[in-house]
This record gives sequence, C-alpha cells and structure tokens, in this order.
Amino acid sequence: MKITVIGGGPGGLYTALLTKKARPDWEIEVFERNQADDTFGFGVVFSDETLDEFLSRDKPVFDRIKDEFAYWDDVAIHFKGHEMRCAGNGFCGTSRQTLLSILQDRCRELGVKMEFGVEIKPEDLKVRFAESDVIVAGDGINSAIRTYYEDGFQPSTTWKSNRFCWMGSTRPMEEFNYFFRETEHGQIVAHCYQYEKDHSTWVFEMDEATWQGHGFEEFDEEGSKIKLEEIFAEELQGHPLLLNRSNWRNFPRVFCENWYVDNIVILGDAKASAHFSIGSGTKLAMECAIALSDALLKHAEDDVQAAFNAYDDARRTPCQIIQHNADVSLAWFEHMNRSWDMDPYQFAMVVMCRAKSITYDNLVVRDPEFVRQADDEWYARHLRETGEDLRETRPTPMFSTFKLRDLELMNRVVMSPMAQYSCDGDGVPNDWHKVHYVGHAHGGAAMIYTEMTCTSPDARITEGCPGMWNDEQEAAWKEIVDMIHATSGAKVTLQVGHAGRKGSTQLGWEKMDHPIANAESNWPLVSASPIPWFDGISQVPVELDQPGMDRIKVDFEKATERAIRAGFDMVELHCAHGYLMGSFLSPLTNQRSDEYGGSLENRLRYPLEVFKAMRAIWPAERPMAVRVSGTDWKEGGLTEADLIAVAEAFRDAGCDLIDVSAGQTIPDQEPVYGRMFQTHLAEAVRNVPKIASMAVGAITEAAQVNTILHTRRADLVAIGRPHLWNPYFANQAAAWYGAVNKRAWAKQYESGAMQAFREAEKSREKTLDLQRKAAPGRHTRTG
Repeated sequence: MKITVIGGGPGGLYTALLTKKARPDWEIEVFERNQADDTFGFGVVFSDETLDEFLSRDKPVFDRIKDEFAYWDDVAIHFKGHEMRCAGNGFCGTSRQTLLSILQDRCRELGVKMEFGVEIKPEDLKVRFAESDVIVAGDGINSAIRTYYEDGFQPSTTWKSNRFCWMGSTRPMEEFNYFFRETEHGQIVAHCYQYEKDHSTWVFEMDEATWQGHGFEEFDEEGSKIKLEEIFAEELQGHPLLLNRSNWRNFPRVFCENWYVDNIVILGDAKASAHFSIGSGTKLAMECAIALSDALLKHAEDDVQAAFNAYDDARRTPCQIIQHNADVSLAWFEHMNRSWDMDPYQFAMVVMCRAKSITYDNLVVRDPEFVRQADDEWYARHLRETGEDLRETRPTPMFSTFKLRDLELMNRVVMSPMAQYSCDGDGVPNDWHKVHYVGHAHGGAAMIYTEMTCTSPDARITEGCPGMWNDEQEAAWKEIVDMIHATSGAKVTLQVGHAGRKGSTQLGWEKMDHPIANAESNWPLVSASPIPWFDGISQVPVELDQPGMDRIKVDFEKATERAIRAGFDMVELHCAHGYLMGSFLSPLTNQRSDEYGGSLENRLRYPLEVFKAMRAIWPAERPMAVRVSGTDWKEGGLTEADLIAVAEAFRDAGCDLIDVSAGQTIPDQEPVYGRMFQTHLAEAVRNVPKIASMAVGAITEAAQVNTILHTRRADLVAIGRPHLWNPYFANQAAAWYGAVNKRAWAKQYESGAMQAFREAEKSREKTLDLQRKAAPGRHTRTG
C-alpha cells in the first residue's frame, strides 16, 4: 500500500506514524506546506482521557508528550473581582510546535517520508500521486482540497460572530484561567493556560460591537497587543503578551456531509472544526487519526472504500457530539453578556456547564466544595427572592418551590404533555387516561400536563385525541383532576390546542402525520395558509377566513370555561409544532397577504387574539402558559429574535410561563439533536426578556434538571419520554439527593419512601466513589 498525507498537522502525522508502526512494509509519505520548525500558534490542550488513549496507541509519543506538558487540575473563573476554582478536571497543555516535533521525530524513526515547504495544488493530486492507494486530506481548516472537491465532500462553513485572536505570555500559571473583563465597550474574556515552562496561551474573545468599540484592527498585531496589555494588566501581572500571527478572526464552523471522494479521505480541521473553548481541535484530529489508521490497517489492502466506510462509522457520531458540544459552548461565549448579572458562583456554574457535557452531578464528583459554595449562594438567593429557607435541608434547586401567580409548585419538575391517542373516537378521557395521569401524579412531579386537548371535533390530531367541547369530556377531566388533587401534591395543567393542517391523521403508533387510512373518516382541515403537510399525500387545508377565526376563538373560550369548572390549575395555549396557532407564527407556514401575514407582528395577531380571549375568562389568580417552537430547524423559519419577540408579546398579554419547545413545523426540518438540545431556547427567553420559561427536550437525568436550574436556563423543567417508563422520576431523584417532601408521597406509599431514601443514600455514596475511582488517570511530568 502507498498512502500520501497532505498536511503535516497533528492529525496527519499521527495517522502516518500509527499506520507505519503497524505496517512497516507500506509506503507512507507526508507533505506539509510549512517548514518543519515553523512555530505557528502557541499551545494545545489534552484531557486525561485523551492522554490515556495516546498511551495505549504509542508509548514513545505518550512518554515524550508527558515529559513536555504543563499539567493542571483546576479551572479558575475570574469574574467581577471574584475567583471561583473548580478542581478535578485533569488537563494538560503543551506547545503546538513541541507536539509537532515529537510526532515528526517519531515518524522519522518509523520510516515515514516527510517533505516540508511543499505546496500541493489540489488539481494536481490525481496526477502527481497517481500511484497512491490512499490520499489523506489533512490540509487544515482552510482546506484547498476540500474546496476543490466540494461536490464530493459537500462541505458547509458557518462563520460565527465573535472576534478572537491567539497570543502568548511569559506569565506562568498552575491552572486553566478564564479572565472575564467588563470594559466601557462590552465584555471580553481571555482563555488562558500554561503550555510549557514560563509560557502560557491567551485567547482573547469578544463580540463584534466590543471589538469595534475598542478600535481593534484585524491585522494590527502590535496595536492589539498594547490595548490588551492595558485591559488585562492586572491578570498579566507585569508579563508581556507575545505575538505569533496574532490576527483577529471569526471562527469558521466546518462540517462535511461526506468524508471521502474516490481514494481521497478528509481528516482534522479540514473535515470538522470544533471551537477552541472546549479545546478539542487537536484532540478531534488525533482521535480521528486513530480511527482512520485502524480502518486502513483492517480493510485498505482488500477494499479502500470499505476502510473509508469503517472510518466514517467509527467517528461520525463521536465527531458530531464533540462538534455539537463545541457549538453550544461557542454560543454561550457569543452571548456571555446575558449571564453578566449573575452572582459569582452561578456565573462560574454556567461557565463550567456551558457545553452540557458537565452536569451538577459531574461537578459533585470533581469538586464537592465548589458545588457546596454554588449551592450556598443559590439557597441564599432563593431565600431573598421567595422567602423559602432551604439552607439547612439543602434539597438541590430541583426540589425548591416555584410560584406562578397564586399557584405554588412543590418542586421544579413537570410531566411534559405526551399524546396518548387512546380516546374511543369521541374525545372523552377514559380509564387509560385516569390511570396514566393520576398514577404519574404520585411520582413526585410538581405539575402534570395533559396531552394537547382539542377544542372541537375538527381540531383533533387523531381520532384518539381528547377534547374539551362537551359536558361528558368536562366531567371526565374533572374526575381526573379531582383525584390528583385529593391524593397527591401535584398540580394539573390543561394544554389546549387545534391541530390545523396536522389534523385528521393516523394514531401515533400507526403512520404518523399521514391521513386516516379510511378516507371516509377524514375531516376538513384549516390552517393559516393552504399548504399541505405532505405535498401530494396530505389534505390541502383551507386558509382560515375571518368567520372561521372567530368561530375557533369562541371554541377556545368555551374550552377555557370548561377548564375552570373542571378545576385545572393552569391552562396552556399550544402555539408550537406546526399546529394551527403555530402555523400562523412561522413564516414557513404563514404566507398570507392580509393583516394576519407578513411581519412577525401580523403573524402574532391571531394567536394573541385567542390568548387574550382565554386570559379574559381564566381567573386572574391562576397562571396561563403558552407553548412555542423556538426554532423551526429550517432556514427561513423562526429565529431567536422572533422567539424573544413572541415571548414578550405573550408576556404583555398576561402570559406567566413560556414553554419552549422546537420544530415539528414542517416535515423536512433539520434538527440538531443531543442532550438537552432545546434548552438554549428556554435560556434565551429566561435571560433576555427575563420571562419565566420551561425547558423541554432530551432531558433525561436529575443531574441535568439541577444543571438547568442552577445556571438559569429555565425555571421549570419538563420531562417527557422518561416519564413514560418511569412515572416516579421525581421521587427517585428526591431519594437520590435526600430531598424529603411528604407532599410528594401518598400516605399509602410512605413506608416505601423511607426505604427508597435509605437505599438511595447508600447507592449514591457507592456510585460517587466508583465514579471517582473510574476517572482517567492523573498524568504528571516525569523527572
């Protein structure tokens, strides 16, 4: 085999040395445009976990890196004169040039051919390297090969908004430091770590307005150095900043749909870029190099394409997870001003948990003292704001009370609305619903949401959906609500909605969103505009006229009156997921030319009219909520600015809580999934207009709930699917944290509760001990 690597960065060199080590008989060559001893950049960062992987792959490389790196355990956040330190992180920094020299030396030892100062034109690849079986494109974030073969790789590049530049300093440091600075023009952060003796990396980052305000210029390195030395004089402690191509840039977020074209495979930043705020660029490149080398060694002699497929299969998902975490981290730094009014430890918690991979429980394992101080601050703030004193019982934020108007919830856990599709065709809740809702109310959640309950027969999603348009339905709901109130501490919310163009479909476990199989059973549909859900399959809805809107508004008013009589504690208007109200809000589904279409103000008009009509009927002491889609997951759809404006409009109309979901507006949405994947939307509502918000979406652990609450991403957390298989999610979490609340347990179950708390205490101690022991090994410099 002959393998040619274009690009002598860490990924390309590591691919070459691992492959050559395993197959000395293969011909492997590396071409790099820079000279071998060019010193571009400052430091790179690895975690203990990554170092363990290096140790297992090539001990000589590991030993040489270990002898050169600067190791730290603490992360220190400096904010408004306070320093908050979090231990137990386990990272090292080393000079980029040192790392490259180590990899180059190891390649030479193994017989890898290397040429430096050679510019390879992508149009010459196929001719110049016609004898190569594999060509590895590792030519960096501005990859010319990726651009030349873009029809094959299908890359996309998104330029992010913050400005940043890399500098160095002679200031030593024994920890990773985040220095946050307030200036007359805005906030600046310096990401700082030592990478070799007496040298540290300083990455300065700020938004465009702050950058412009200070008069920075893209290529004026000396001028930027002088200004930054003045701003960060206290942090630099008399040490100068060092320059090395320290130009200002915007971060390019690179993603490739395909990782190979013919015999060319892409690697490193050329393939996918991860923001420096989680220190993953070099890590990502070298871990992908391991997978590529493994795949080549296993398959390449027989089938190069099979090798490329194996590489893709092994790394596609891990790469996307890292990139997603980096994107979330990056987004927080783009909006760090939204957290600027926080208390010091709350701000530090946000910094530590910003990428969602670190949670409250992770921090307990890493540094219980850091969490204790963050909790102390949280309980003190909660006492000031609410009068509830939790400083002695310390139940975690998850088990604090929360008020909306006169309604007090016993904790912050909500059972999310989840369609059951179990009515018999008449919209009347039956025994299934009673068992489902009352049973879950005994699980400890503070609020139980009904599934979307429809205002008329033609407002239903399916024939199995419940309604609130006749006396029989009202009586059935009242029976359920009364039993929940009589036997648990839970409150109950009726979610009211109209399916719009997504109505008259099959049950959820059948062919979802498709018309009812028996054509005679389908009913006429209406929507903001005459756009079918599935073109050529779904029914074309009628565009609602004014009489139709008036009729439906009356239906919502009547449903609200019935909700009062049935004893519901809160009512929520469903304006999300492409249902009728949501179809008015989204520009993708509202193409009207009258006063209900066009601008966001116009698109909001009808949903607001309906909400105001409901609010006028609903008792003033009881809260109302609105569920919205924070994004349509599609270009041209709802933006964050739209979400904030929508939240403000409903707040001004008397809404008390914005329930922030996302998507399901159109069938060809392009969501970005992951843990807590919609929480950033609730966070925007909570921190910009500062309206009470509820987060929902892939929240599966109590640790995530506490993280969301601690970092002010939402006030309530709705748990959906986990409640389907574990109705006792909240009580189980209460036992785990030792948060006693007798209101959450039925008298009949109290003896079980006592046992649950005893067993959970022992289990938690054992689990935390195992997690600490299972942490990656701590690596220290030899000699």
